[in-house]
Amino acid sequence: MIRFFEYILLVIVFATCFLSCNREYDPPKSECDENIMANATYTEIKELYIDETIQIQEDLIIEGFVISSDEEGNFFSVLHIQDAVANPKEAFQIEIDIRDSHLLYPIGSKVFIKLKGLYLGKSGDVYKLGATFESFGNVSVGRLPANVVDEHIIPSCDDPSIIQPVKISIERLNEYPSGILVSLDSLEFVEEELLLPFANEAEETVRTLINCDDQIISLVNSGYSDFQSEIVPDLNGRVTGILLEGELIIRSLQDMEFTNDRCAPFIDEFTSNQLFISELADPDNNVGARFVEIFNASETALSLKGWSLVRYTNANTEVSSMVDLSEIVLEGKTTLVISPNEEEFQRVYGFAPDMAIGSNSPADSNGDDNLQLIDPFGKVIDAFGVVGEDGSGTDHEFEDGRALRKLNVDMANPNFANSEWEIYNDTGAAGTNNQPQIAPEDFTPGERN
Repeated sequence: MIRFFEYILLVIVFATCFLSCNREYDPPKSECDENIMANATYTEIKELYIDETIQIQEDLIIEGFVISSDEEGNFFSVLHIQDAVANPKEAFQIEIDIRDSHLLYPIGSKVFIKLKGLYLGKSGDVYKLGATFESFGNVSVGRLPANVVDEHIIPSCDDPSIIQPVKISIERLNEYPSGILVSLDSLEFVEEELLLPFANEAEETVRTLINCDDQIISLVNSGYSDFQSEIVPDLNGRVTGILLEGELIIRSLQDMEFTNDRCAPFIDEFTSNQLFISELADPDNNVGARFVEIFNASETALSLKGWSLVRYTNANTEVSSMVDLSEIVLEGKTTLVISPNEEEFQRVYGFAPDMAIGSNSPADSNGDDNLQLIDPFGKVIDAFGVVGEDGSGTDHEFEDGRALRKLNVDMANPNFANSEWEIYNDTGAAGTNNQPQIAPEDFTPGERN
């Protein structure tokens, strides 16, 4: 009989220990309240914050709709609410020290937040509510203890609503408040991240999404999420998530609807045989007034992404200097004037060059060098002079002078042809004009006439 009672006592002790030891994993019970009402707006609460974390002392209540979920572990100890089911204008992040909060506050459920006693803070552009947390003398918002969560977060008795994500585009990200639920179409993971998992184990990991216009947005994933080890999809589609400081966080893989083919390669590099060198200058009276002029003979603008102008000094067969033209978009029927001395160019000619580069550059030739215009694909589109041949005493010498492309030329030529140029110098060799040129009167930078 004694052994029987000892056995019963042991069972009771074990059961008590089991229940108490696991209590921290049970979410607090929270009952709905039909009588509670909001008496403040999100804007009014946010206006209470002025540069530092504060504790709210008034009996203020706001209402909102839950948009986050910790069901798959990508959110931890936070609850995100916004002020409306559709077209929200404001949002809050609430720090809570409970697990499985999705069982109490499922997505779409309406909740009331009793603010008295809570702390209000801000991180970046995210407004936070919760308890206080102090580190090195700095007070910030921390997690609300589990035993008081249900005193501040009160569920509505209404059934959960279907939250309608705000459809946005990457180029307009900064037009939307941080903390709301959004969706973006036609996104895919960048090529270099294919075959990678959503997150590195036990690390917060940022992956990059890109659209068909080469615009990007970051996707932040927890290294503890249920889908951490899943490989990112190699398709294209819609992503729904919470927008936080210009980045996205999904609640689950159900937030990613990738069913479309990936974008076609984005092409923004073009070639054209209507872009050519139109004037070279080595003034006899002022080496600081040298320049190179390039002309777009077409009717349409041309992006010069990937284009370059190179110089072969004297008889060199290796490139001596190069200028990258990638930042330029040259309108149709207009010129690009490049100077090695911006200040002197403006003093001499009365206006600033379109592009200023340094000395010993392609725009700083002393008249016996050779130049080539190279397209984004490495092809020589236009040339002045003959690579490997010093220009002195040849039909492509413009020392102390000028080389001007004839007006009847409307197309580039990868092989130098003297017949396409009027060339002036101080020798008159090989059929050139022995007529040194004086700046500014003998030159026409920026004009193709």
